[in-house]
Amino acid sequence: MTDVPSPHTLRSQRFRREREADWARLERLMDKVEKGSAAKLTDDEILAIPVLYRSTLSALSVARETSLDQGLVEFLETLSARAYFFVYGSRATLQDRLASFFSNDWPASVRSLWRETLVSGALMLLGAVVAAWLVSVEPDWFYAFVPADLAGGRDPAASTETLRATLSGADEEAGLSVFAAYLFTHNAQVAILAFALGFSLCVPTALLMLYNGTMLGAFFALFASRGLGVEIGGWLLIHGVTELFAVTLAGAAGLKIGWAVAFPADRSRLDAAVAAGRTAAVVMGGVVVMLFVAGLLEGFGRQLIVDTGARYAVAAFTALIWGAYFYGPRGRAFRGL
Repeated sequence: MTDVPSPHTLRSQRFRREREADWARLERLMDKVEKGSAAKLTDDEILAIPVLYRSTLSALSVARETSLDQGLVEFLETLSARAYFFVYGSRATLQDRLASFFSNDWPASVRSLWRETLVSGALMLLGAVVAAWLVSVEPDWFYAFVPADLAGGRDPAASTETLRATLSGADEEAGLSVFAAYLFTHNAQVAILAFALGFSLCVPTALLMLYNGTMLGAFFALFASRGLGVEIGGWLLIHGVTELFAVTLAGAAGLKIGWAVAFPADRSRLDAAVAAGRTAAVVMGGVVVMLFVAGLLEGFGRQLIVDTGARYAVAAFTALIWGAYFYGPRGRAFRGL
């Protein structure tokens, strides 16, 4: 006696038979895509995939609602998921993403934060000016801004010749190289904290910008008081233009988030913070790149270039590059060619 298929089994078989040609075609196309041959798809195949995907998705819905064969349901779920990532997923390569970041996303995000960038830079400059004035009036203020162990003896008690030797490279190992390494690490930490603490209504970020300026101002005032202001300026700016600009942008990113949280307008604070965070995160991604470049300039440029005029020339060149890249006429010289 032969077994007679149940009505449920017959429906499942009929359902599969009527549509399996489309499923098989979609499966072949997905196999081709996943093997790295997406570029070889014809125009007709590319246009067919969304149609086949929607048809498969519809079949999956029917199969679930009518409790058809579980194996068929699982097959359709897997096939639909594979097609989904082709239809709706990003197919940009890593190279494309990086090109988009450097050509559009990062510069546009920096330009959108121009107000916050001005405020961040002004706070750092204010800290530097105040500290420099205090140290010029009373040299002992230097110790309040630059810890003695980090200054490495380059403090108001040091002789002018000792300070001059550190700038010429004669005392590089025991001199400013230690301070330079600390300064870079310090600036990187300030940049990260300024961004991370921005949500606290801007206050910690603003204080960090002020504090970062005080150490630089105190250090500059010490050397300037010995007639070495021009020399220390070149020593700092050869990498400082990039490094300090990166810190300023990090501060701007933190201020952007903090301002959005404090004044969310017609949105909830969470929504405002998320929206501001998207732009700020892109800026911070670029800040990491700038700190890397600053590290190279500090590690190689400052040690290989000892002439003060050449140091200022490098500083001016880097300032021109960053200014044209971010604020030039869409940076065509850097991003459109």
